[in-house]
Amino acid sequence: MAANGESQTVSEYIVHHLTNLTYGKLPAGFERYDGSVVPEGGQWTMAHGAAESAAMGFNAIHVDSMIWSIALGLIFCWLFRRVAVQATSGVPSGLINFVEMVVEFVDGTVKDTFHGKNPLIAPLALTIFVWVFLMNLMDLIPVDLIPHSLMLAGVEYQKIVPSTDPNITMGMAIGVFVLMLFYSIKVKGFGFVKELTLNPFNHPVFIPVNLFMEVVGLLAKPFSLGLRLFGNMYAGEMIFILIAALFSVGVFWMLPAALLQIGWAIFHILVITLQAFIFMVLTIVYLSMAHEDH
Repeated sequence: MAANGESQTVSEYIVHHLTNLTYGKLPAGFERYDGSVVPEGGQWTMAHGAAESAAMGFNAIHVDSMIWSIALGLIFCWLFRRVAVQATSGVPSGLINFVEMVVEFVDGTVKDTFHGKNPLIAPLALTIFVWVFLMNLMDLIPVDLIPHSLMLAGVEYQKIVPSTDPNITMGMAIGVFVLMLFYSIKVKGFGFVKELTLNPFNHPVFIPVNLFMEVVGLLAKPFSLGLRLFGNMYAGEMIFILIAALFSVGVFWMLPAALLQIGWAIFHILVITLQAFIFMVLTIVYLSMAHEDH
């Protein structure tokens, strides 16, 4: 479905699709889109446009990203639980066979990558892989289908791909980072402090240099983990939006736009699967490093 050519320019169309449904607190004195001024003490409300979302700052939540990510997580839990209940000792078929393939694939990856002993790692890896894959999979839904349908119901903004929101990807990365710190302290104890202060230069004189280098390297892990997923999925979503905007240019562009849409969707299947796999593998690697006590 193309842009609303009569009411939106291509630029406005792109900005609209990249704007989250945001609920938060506007600061006092802020002039809203309709000309009204926020009263003393601020105002909790739904944002109308990017300017209001930016004015809310940290006092805001992306409602669409939260709803879609939680809903997809619940779908994952329901689907795998249903398969677990229906599983038998016989030859699996259909959905059961597919789920077993995914579980065996993740289990094999964990055995090859994780060198410690922790019963949490395999379920965590499975959850991350399937959850991220489902969030990425939303990118294959036509960009106008759900947002336009919800707009008819009065919902002005709607981003349906949670992994194109840095708040979601960085939130997951920070969760992995917390687990890294927890197991580093639990497994290594004081050895974790020695690892930060006496590596790579094993001399007290170089403790400040070692500490700086190790802390920077440690903090780089969650940033690279979250921003890599966000960057790749955001770029993919942007290309889908640009292709969809071609439909509003004219009849001549409809066939090329349709072919581009199909071609990019086929290629993007590889991207969404690869990004889910990379996020899972890096999580396993980081947690494996946290369990290595030298």
